[in-house]
Amino acid sequence: MTIRVFTMFSGYDSQCMALDRLKEKHPQFDYELVGWAEIDKYAIAAHNAVYPQYADRNFGDVCSIDWARVPDFDLLTYSSPCQDFSQAGLQRGGAKGSGTRSSLLWFVEEAIAVKRPKYLLMENVAALVSNKFIGLFNKWQSIVEQ
Repeated sequence: MTIRVFTMFSGYDSQCMALDRLKEKHPQFDYELVGWAEIDKYAIAAHNAVYPQYADRNFGDVCSIDWARVPDFDLLTYSSPCQDFSQAGLQRGGAKGSGTRSSLLWFVEEAIAVKRPKYLLMENVAALVSNKFIGLFNKWQSIVEQ
């Protein structure tokens, strides 16, 4: 079984590292990274060092991806910047159109709408379900449940 994967806000792609471990434990499982999205030059360099075979599959800035041109995928992972939700950050939030780093989450909405992946995996940020941000989280949850 091969699952097609796209990772957003990829960093060095710890999500693919987890899939690699799954593959080691369950040889019948396999995946293909059909694309990834990252703009930080150091993260890109790290990603390319770990996964040189996927260096040409970086779609870059999540704000400008034409999802119709992206190969179909089954699993979408996204770890949008958490600084504006995190207890360690300024907690400016991630409201759509707010311009905070955490508001980049809303660019995932288009990927979901266009590609309709079977599975979604969002990085856990504890403060996202705090009293301060639960409304935003509930709104996001209603979008992904459609």
